[in-house]
Amino acid sequence: MAEGSMSPSDKFELIKRNLQEIIGEDRLLSILKERDLKIYWGTATTGKPHVAYFVPMAKVADFLKAGCEVTILFADLHAYLDNMKAPWELLAFRTQYYEGVIKAMLKSIGVPLEKLKFVRGTEYQLSKEYTLDVYKLTSMVTEHDAKKAGAEVVKQVDHPLLSGMLYPGLQALDEEYLNVDAQFGGVDQRKIFTFAEKYLPQLGYKKRIHLMNPMVPGLTGTKMSASDEDSKIDLLDSAAQVEKKLKKAFCEPGNVKDNPVLSFVKFVLLPLSHNAEFTVQRPDEFGGTVTFTNYEDIETAFEEEKLHPGDLKKAVLSYLNKLMDPVRKDFDTPEQKKLISNAYPTVKKKKGPKSGAANVTDEVTPARLDLRVGKILKVEKHPEADSLYVETVDLREDKPRIVISGLAGLVSMDSLVDKLGVFLCNLKPVKMRGVESQAMLMCASRDDPKAVEPLAPPEGSAPGDRVYFEGHKDRTPDDELKPKKKVWEQLQADLRVNADCLAEWQDCLMMTKLGKIKCSSLKSVPIK
Repeated sequence: MAEGSMSPSDKFELIKRNLQEIIGEDRLLSILKERDLKIYWGTATTGKPHVAYFVPMAKVADFLKAGCEVTILFADLHAYLDNMKAPWELLAFRTQYYEGVIKAMLKSIGVPLEKLKFVRGTEYQLSKEYTLDVYKLTSMVTEHDAKKAGAEVVKQVDHPLLSGMLYPGLQALDEEYLNVDAQFGGVDQRKIFTFAEKYLPQLGYKKRIHLMNPMVPGLTGTKMSASDEDSKIDLLDSAAQVEKKLKKAFCEPGNVKDNPVLSFVKFVLLPLSHNAEFTVQRPDEFGGTVTFTNYEDIETAFEEEKLHPGDLKKAVLSYLNKLMDPVRKDFDTPEQKKLISNAYPTVKKKKGPKSGAANVTDEVTPARLDLRVGKILKVEKHPEADSLYVETVDLREDKPRIVISGLAGLVSMDSLVDKLGVFLCNLKPVKMRGVESQAMLMCASRDDPKAVEPLAPPEGSAPGDRVYFEGHKDRTPDDELKPKKKVWEQLQADLRVNADCLAEWQDCLMMTKLGKIKCSSLKSVPIK
């Protein structure tokens, strides 16, 4: 239905679709009978946004269709006040990152940015008038009320900072200074919303309407959190990473309560579907492809175990990657990757000195990997394993190294001889069926259908050339990666080739002094 032809009741129904609660529903109806609603949604610029942010974005799309004037607040000052989740020196970078990501998300779901107003908190929250109102609030609000209001949102610690108690007051004042009728947020904001309803009138300001959407459970069945890696899918995760996380997501057969996969279908995929359909493709022997036109039918099919978790996850993976691809593309530039590095620098954890020795860092960074260009001089079949090759590799050392690779049947021996590859040289040597392997040949790898492609250094490379990642040349590689420390395993989880066949770690390109490392044709798959 076109916006111009919608009645107040039609707009009301669209505004409240999929919301869990509205405080001030009667006021909402009254405003809609006279004019369009002015509403804002705010986000503190703290941890990296994840896919659950598509839930409020879907509602922003609804609000715009209902003719609302929508403001999006990047609450940078709030992020600093919340137990310093965003240090002051990183605040500008994180706010810039949030603005870029949120706009990319909105574009990916077809929301016209020109219909939205974007505001940063520090643009008005440091003004004389706003600051005076903050002081006025501190003379009215009790410690009990401030702590209670922020209990679900502000980070809870044993000895809270005063800044965290200011947070609810600022969020209440934002409603007045943004000149809106309503604030939209998650149901976890409810205590702050009731705080605002209580205290704004005491400052002489009117009560606002409060709209709340449910909290989408994380992948483990609990709240999706930016600080819990296992609970979330980051917006810039690769397709391979998303698939890996979805495979582990809680999705018990027949269980429709606290099911993160079903919740995402209900609150994001169906509302954003252009044809209001959700299609699950599956072989004929398992029921064939089925298309749903409402969430109730999906839930019923899952509850009755007519829809298998594996089939549901595959469908969600396909839809989710379509949403995420435009966001990934927007951030697949050197400028944006530098922004990410500035906004979320790797935190170094240092051990104390031992026996007068210098401090040692346990930071898990790809700079610890001894990656080098090597030339494969000879390839033979492993004498005891049909699936393995034994390669003799020149790394510009005193003598060549022996490398065992599981490429038999996937890559021909002739295609490897005299070719340059990328080798990980500081793994602990390990015997594989009686032959010691002294390095690892790095390859892009796809499981289904099975395919493997060795990484290729840039033209002109020579054996022994160092291979590194953008932004991670600041230290000497470990002499040997200790197996118990699991450094390689932690780093390998984020190694991949991107949509342009370029090798990278967490969006930082793998390079030599001559340029970028790539594979021949595989895209968006892990490096192993």
